[in-house]
Amino acid sequence: MEERRQKEDKPVTIYDIAREAGVSPSTVSRVLTNKVKVNQEKRDIICKIMEKYDFKPNALARSLADTKSNTIGIITADIRNPFYAQIFVACEMAARRAGYTVMLCNSLGETEQEEQLLARLQEQRVDAIIQLGGRGDDLVSNPAYVEMVNRLIKTTPLIVSGKLDGTDVYQVQIDAVKAMESIMEYLIRLKHTKIAMIGGRMDVLSTYQKRQTYLKVLEKHKIKPVQAFMRDNGEYSYEAGYQSMNELLSGTEIPTAVIAINDFSATGIIRSIIEHGYRIPQDISVVSYDNTYMASFLIPKLTSVDYNYEAFGEKLVQTAISASKKENLPKLQYIEPTLVIRESSGIAPI
Repeated sequence: MEERRQKEDKPVTIYDIAREAGVSPSTVSRVLTNKVKVNQEKRDIICKIMEKYDFKPNALARSLADTKSNTIGIITADIRNPFYAQIFVACEMAARRAGYTVMLCNSLGETEQEEQLLARLQEQRVDAIIQLGGRGDDLVSNPAYVEMVNRLIKTTPLIVSGKLDGTDVYQVQIDAVKAMESIMEYLIRLKHTKIAMIGGRMDVLSTYQKRQTYLKVLEKHKIKPVQAFMRDNGEYSYEAGYQSMNELLSGTEIPTAVIAINDFSATGIIRSIIEHGYRIPQDISVVSYDNTYMASFLIPKLTSVDYNYEAFGEKLVQTAISASKKENLPKLQYIEPTLVIRESSGIAPI
């Protein structure tokens, strides 16, 4: 280590000391603070290495034995998505009210990056980590990722907005079943029976739950499902919504209502409907999920499912804080959705 440090001209850290001594950084921090008893042999080894490098711990290193940093790490799948942006801001405000700061990381949907970010946040000794989207959205949890998370949560609580089977993480989920039930019952009350569902991937937990609920509600009302109306195009984007709606309108069966997987895809769906000469909502109603700022900017204004972002952020942050303090709290909590009705939906055409 000494030769490498001289070449790089970098100061020695407690992580370097721990690595050379063959112990954990927390063991080094306990030696520095003398707050917890450390095996004498290990203490002697650590002290000799610190003397060897004339190690002078800074304030951060001296405080490493203190388990609380009052910092929460947040990993989002893609902060450019208004859905994640609104949740993050809500978390940041909730953390500020509680006297905490947040550290934002953006995985851009890359699994390898998610793993690296989790490790880095753990190294930064955040009190807890909130993961929005990403691997927590998987319908079937990845075994290698589960194994990595199980190592992580031995020291750092993890709160996910989906699920990770085979782990003991905390889950704060949007109630996707209730969200789809509210949309379907609303449209059926408006006499719609030709209802399409566009967007998403069936290997994503919430999308799968929405599709299953969509089919159950159709069955409950004795409405025969139309295969062409179910379009899981693997995307959650404007472009995918536009393309799927174009394909749907080129077929023989035309829906009277369309459920978009999110506000992004809804914008593409609306453009396609208008370009094909149909009116919204007189000919085709459009309903969406997420109720981001886009919903009220569109023409017509978009009917969309809202999650009360302020309460969502508050629940995520309070769960993170409570978990870091080892307080007793539920492993699974739900966010109640609310359908916000605007101009894009109306009574089915006769």
